[in-house]
Amino acid sequence: METNPLLDAYSSHDKEERTMERITDIELSSIQTEDPQARSFSNNANSILIQEDDIETPYGNLHVAIQGDRSKMAIITVHDIGLNHVTNFQGFFSYQDMQPILRHFCVYHVNAPGQEEGSLHLRPEYVYPSMDDLAHAVQNVVENYEIARFIGFGMGTGSNILSRYALRHPEIVDSLVLINPTSGKSGWIEWGYQKMNSWYLWSGQMTNFTEEYLLWHWFGSKTRWENTDLVQVFREYIKTINPQNLSLITESYLKRTDLGIVRELDPMKRSGTNTIKCRTMLLVGDDSPHIDDVIYMNSRMDPQETDFFKISDCGGMPLEEQPGKVCEAFRLFLQGMGYVPTLNRLPSQKHVTNNNPQKLISATDFTNVTPVC
Repeated sequence: METNPLLDAYSSHDKEERTMERITDIELSSIQTEDPQARSFSNNANSILIQEDDIETPYGNLHVAIQGDRSKMAIITVHDIGLNHVTNFQGFFSYQDMQPILRHFCVYHVNAPGQEEGSLHLRPEYVYPSMDDLAHAVQNVVENYEIARFIGFGMGTGSNILSRYALRHPEIVDSLVLINPTSGKSGWIEWGYQKMNSWYLWSGQMTNFTEEYLLWHWFGSKTRWENTDLVQVFREYIKTINPQNLSLITESYLKRTDLGIVRELDPMKRSGTNTIKCRTMLLVGDDSPHIDDVIYMNSRMDPQETDFFKISDCGGMPLEEQPGKVCEAFRLFLQGMGYVPTLNRLPSQKHVTNNNPQKLISATDFTNVTPVC
């Protein structure tokens, strides 16, 4: 039987069209998409603040925002330079997986003088407190709210302040979570860059040079180029910073003294050694610009009381870049301290197994680095 070439061609074309229709349905090209909501620092439904206070101290007023039930165990946060409690911690403490943890705690967010949102210019005669003075000022917050013991949670400058407080008040600090901490003085490169930034800021200028330095300080080079949406949010935020107030805390951080902590492995000498005696978690991103400072601090800490976490695929701001991994590490840390023992693995963190809650564990997504002796 002879075949008709035209009919065969038509039949083949018809089959091809039906195949393309099926492929189109599989690819879901008919589904309508919606643009994601832009990231912002506006109030989040999970960020429940029960009160905000200005605490008077001999070193200036500290703006404190309280999140949670004040009858619960306290967590005190202190922010990094250029940030405040909203821009540094709101995203993380409003993160979905943090909510089961926060039901057991009350968070006191401490803002350094003149660094809170919408802050006015500090008085011209005002002498900005040193890092040691700010550590003393935290004690005024503790006394004002009658906090018996607390967990310190700091980043960058805040880590340095809380470390100083822990050295002076070991009986009050239950444990510390330090992100991008430093234990030494500022180096020559940091001193040069920050001096120039401070000069521009004091004159009321937020220059491109200062803006780029702040973004590098917060995120590092890799994140700035790869996570442009997140960086753009903070780039817009920089325009709202009070430059003169920022110059004051920058100068104070630049003049910080060495913590003077020493690692002593001899058990007979350890009791008289100047070291942080509470349980401490040091946390840094593997692409953080501060990783060398954190490693150096880890080498000076007591290895029996210190856990060093390096977060993979992360720059200088793990709370924003990898909140899930930080949240899971924080949960395991708390369970090692005896808190929230019944809190199971967090829903979105299936990659971590907690076989021994008394010891922080390593996982494929973040690495528990053993301190170097």
